Order: sequence, then C-alpha cells, then structure tokens
Amino acid sequence: MAGVFEVEVDGVEHDHGLQHHDHGSQHHDEPHQFDLSKLSPEEKWRVEHAKMHAKHKGHEAMHAEMVLILIVTLVVAQLVLVQWKQRHPKSYNLVTLFQMWVVPLYFTTKLHWWRFLTTWFIFSVITACISFRATRKPLACTTPRLVYKWFLLLYKISYATGIVGYSVVMFTLFGINLIFRIKPEDAMDFGVSLLFYGLYYGVLGRDFAEMCADFMASTVGYYSASGMPTKHLSDNICAVCGQPILVDVSEEGIIENTYRLSCNHVFHEFCIRGWCIVGKKQMCPYCKEKVDLKRMFSNPWERPHVMYGQLLDWLRYLVAWQPVIIGFVQGINYVLGLE
Repeated sequence: MAGVFEVEVDGVEHDHGLQHHDHGSQHHDEPHQFDLSKLSPEEKWRVEHAKMHAKHKGHEAMHAEMVLILIVTLVVAQLVLVQWKQRHPKSYNLVTLFQMWVVPLYFTTKLHWWRFLTTWFIFSVITACISFRATRKPLACTTPRLVYKWFLLLYKISYATGIVGYSVVMFTLFGINLIFRIKPEDAMDFGVSLLFYGLYYGVLGRDFAEMCADFMASTVGYYSASGMPTKHLSDNICAVCGQPILVDVSEEGIIENTYRLSCNHVFHEFCIRGWCIVGKKQMCPYCKEKVDLKRMFSNPWERPHVMYGQLLDWLRYLVAWQPVIIGFVQGINYVLGLE
C-alpha cells in the first residue's frame, strides 16, 4: 500500500510526499531514514529547505541585526562612492574599470562558464591592442577613427544583444516559448545570458572608450581635461581626431557626414558619435560647451542609444561595487559571529 511519510529534521516534521510500503510495523512518531541519492531534485531541494528552516529557527533577532548591518553598509558605501567620484574622479574610474574587468572573471571561472571566459578573452585581447595604440605618443593619424569605430561597433553589438535577451525573457514570461516547444527554463536561461552579455560588455566597452578618448584627445592637443587646449582649432579640422574635414556640413557624405555643434565647431560623424555616446563626453572637445544630444541626434531611432548609455552608467554600480559591498557585509557578519 502506497503512503506518505514525514521527515523530521531537528524536531521539525516536513511532509515530502514520498511513497513507501506500509508493513504495519512502522510508527509515524519516529523519524524515517532514507537515501537522499534516490530522491528527485525537487525532493532534495525540499529536504534541504526544511533543514535550513530548522537550523535558523529562533534566530529572528540575529537576522534582524544582519539586515540592519546590510542597510547601513549600503547607505555608507553609497555616500563614500559619491564623494570619491566627485573629489577624485580619475582614481574612481580606474578602480571601477579594474573591478568591472576582474570581478565577473572571478565568479565565472569559479562556476566554469567557459563560453563567457572565451568571449572575455577575445574582448580583452582586442581592447588591449586598441587601448595600447590609443595611448602611444605621437598618435598615429588613423588611430582615433579606429578606436571609435571599434568601440562604437562593440556598443551597437551589446545594445542589440541586450535587446534580444530582454525580448526572450519577456516572451518566456508570456509563454510564447511554448509555441516553439522550448522549455521555460531553457528559454529563460538563454534570455538572461544574452542580457548579461549585452549589459556587461556595454558597460566595460564604454569605460575603456572613455579612457581612450581622454588619452587621444589630450595627445591630439585640441582638448584638455583641465585648462586650455595646447593647439588652436582651425575651421576645417576635427578636434577629436585632428584630421581635416572633407565633407561640408550641408552636403551628404558617402561614408559619413559632418556635424556642427551649437558652438559652431565641426566634427566627423563617427568621431563626435564616439566622443559623445561611447566616450561619455557630453561637451565640445575644444571649447567644452555642453552638447545637446537630443538636438544632435534628432532621429528617434538614435535616441534609444543615448538612453541605453545612461542605463549602462547606472548598472556599473551593480556590477563593480555591489559584490564588493556584499562581501564586506559578509566579513562583518563573520567577525560578529552572525550566520
């Protein structure tokens, strides 16, 4: 006769819906011994869940203290990061970039995510070569265009990947995956993975692009982060790459157009796009007048790229600093003997 028995974990009984034969000699007031290897994954999870509840029973005060430590640490860390960014932006950006590059590498190596490690290695090699060329003096005349084209391409790929991943997640939530006979967990894993790839490489690419933009523009001489530029800008020279403007603003270019900002300075299309959207410099490279991105990119299909860039700036905190803060909180809990 099939029946249901209960598992007792540290004095707490939990029904797990397992079947056994009733021989009339077993008593339900005694805990049953069984082999966990014979249980299904769902049943194993329920047993572990029961053990966790039994272990933490009566620890409500300790859990409240741990939550309080987490909240206070998050608030203090946010204040410290904001002050650091305002007072020492260069060191803040470099440390953030290093953490963005290394922290996901640690976790993915630990979890054996070889697909991510492969893409990370390819991205790192190409970006290292591009960054090396951007920091050389004297700067080759073709380097600025090469740098901005690479990072603009990377930005568009990450944008498209993120959109596809988000769409797959939403389609899975609405059950559209069932039309194609795809399991929900497989579709959700695929969508979340694409979303992660798009957001991660989008954030990392923009940070490297900003660093390269500072180096190149300072080397060219028409831009200085603080103070006056070292060169006078002529009317037919692009201040980003230092190369001549060959297409008039009123003309339609074969490869690219020419943009004129509200300050009347003109730039190559790829250069100013890379400078503003990818390099995160919302000002004229020469006179530092603020650039109105909505006016410069009037095409409604281009505006989502600007909003996507702002989203990546916000996600940087979650990827670079959140794991560090959580690790710090766990260290405090360990020192205080909280579990």
